[in-house]
Amino acid sequence: MNKIMVKTNSPEQTMQFAEKLAPILDKGAVLLLHGDLGAGKTRFVKGLAKGIGSTITVTSPTFTLLNIYDDGKMPIYHFDMYRLSSKEEAEELGFNEYFDTKNSNGIVIVEWPENVEGLINCPHINVEIKKLDEECREIIVGGGK
Repeated sequence: MNKIMVKTNSPEQTMQFAEKLAPILDKGAVLLLHGDLGAGKTRFVKGLAKGIGSTITVTSPTFTLLNIYDDGKMPIYHFDMYRLSSKEEAEELGFNEYFDTKNSNGIVIVEWPENVEGLINCPHINVEIKKLDEECREIIVGGGK
């Protein structure tokens, strides 16, 4: 995927951008979301979920580690690795099986992938969200393996 860079001026625009991105994603897509706390990673996931037809309320899986939204055209597996400290910890929880992209039936989205470095060795798309101010974000999509 070529790199795409957009600037959004509100949380709603961030969601709208992700919603428009969703239809180009196929089963087996893995997105790694990078950005500081409060950058809008979960807001981005809300837009993706809406873009694939999900009506489930998207929330941050900070405490549950994984939320599954399975009512759209394909499931979304939404991880938040913030509370994990290593790839081994994620493997003990069985998370490595979600990165078998050849056998995946949905989209995998990972917030804080840097906390489990080495776990995700499959092709993926990086999404970097930079907080420019309270409302504005710069979103760069592309790159990865």
